[in-house]
Amino acid sequence: MSLLFSPISLGPLQLENRIAIAPMCQYSADEGLATDWHMIHLGHLALSGAAILFLEATAVTPEGRISARDLGLWSDDHAAALAPVLKAIRRHSPIKLAIQLGHAGRKASSAVPWEGGANIAPGDGGWQTVSASALPHADGEAAPLALDAAGMQHVIDGFVDSARRSHALGFDAIELHSAHGYLLHQFLSPLSNQRSDEYGGSLENRMRFPLEVFKAVRAAVPAEMTVGVRISATDWVIGGWDVEQSVRYAQALELAGCHFMHVSSGGVSPLQKIPVGPGYQIEFAERIKRETGMPIIGVGMITEAEQAQGILEQGQADMVALARAMLFDPRWPWHAAAELGAQVQAPPQYWRSQPREYKDLFGATRLGQR
Repeated sequence: MSLLFSPISLGPLQLENRIAIAPMCQYSADEGLATDWHMIHLGHLALSGAAILFLEATAVTPEGRISARDLGLWSDDHAAALAPVLKAIRRHSPIKLAIQLGHAGRKASSAVPWEGGANIAPGDGGWQTVSASALPHADGEAAPLALDAAGMQHVIDGFVDSARRSHALGFDAIELHSAHGYLLHQFLSPLSNQRSDEYGGSLENRMRFPLEVFKAVRAAVPAEMTVGVRISATDWVIGGWDVEQSVRYAQALELAGCHFMHVSSGGVSPLQKIPVGPGYQIEFAERIKRETGMPIIGVGMITEAEQAQGILEQGQADMVALARAMLFDPRWPWHAAAELGAQVQAPPQYWRSQPREYKDLFGATRLGQR
């Protein structure tokens, strides 16, 4: 059996293979409400043959949106808008569903990417952002407000309420977004956190608020619901967050009941220098995997089946996640299974697409027509 197509568990969640679809922001919501685009986009990916689909970063408060078009889950109306999408997927696909809950912090109030993605100041139609410290993400951008105790509690409440709605909607897992320069990462990194209270300074202090958020979410949903975290393992900036600190954070999360870690990198500073290339983040996943007992998901320019298989065989990660590659080839798991001599689930409506040379690709199938 191909290791890529062998089963794995993320805590209590059983998965039939080791391919995940990573969260990908769509910037297509209406005041945070899911739209027809989410039905088409997510339904399309749900038929891919991957084991688990992570929904895009979903804001836990209105001010926590990256853009005004971000998906949200801060009210029951948002849950009601998302429910038909999940119901349709459940009806037609066995794929497991996870939601990524996040808060953009100082990277909120941005234009959508195809309109440049720049920060929008409050006076220009944006809103006041918040962060660990009153430091803008880049020179010339509007400065965020440093969160006080009440502000931090408001954020925690937003995560907790959104987590409860996620459970009520029937999601199989929750992933907390602690990566890519968004709020929880802003508390972790010394580049963005220059507080002088118990939430700044030492590594233990900088981890304090993200860990409080995780523990509050973990306590808010049943023990049988899988909860994990996505991190940026390094800022790619000298003096910033790095893999050594990531290992300590991962170990603290594991002690708090974290079921998996999704290892990415970068995003907190425009000064980052990222050596982008195939599998460029896998070394960080490998290091954290060695230092913890949690399943580790590796991500970052994984595009080929043999590449993904090699990452797993070498013990660098327990699963792989694809994002852009999955958009470019939404049947990537089918093609990977064919290349590696494995099997993958496909809906019966698509069984006739099985190539003649791969007679068992979709397992036991039966077709007849008059």
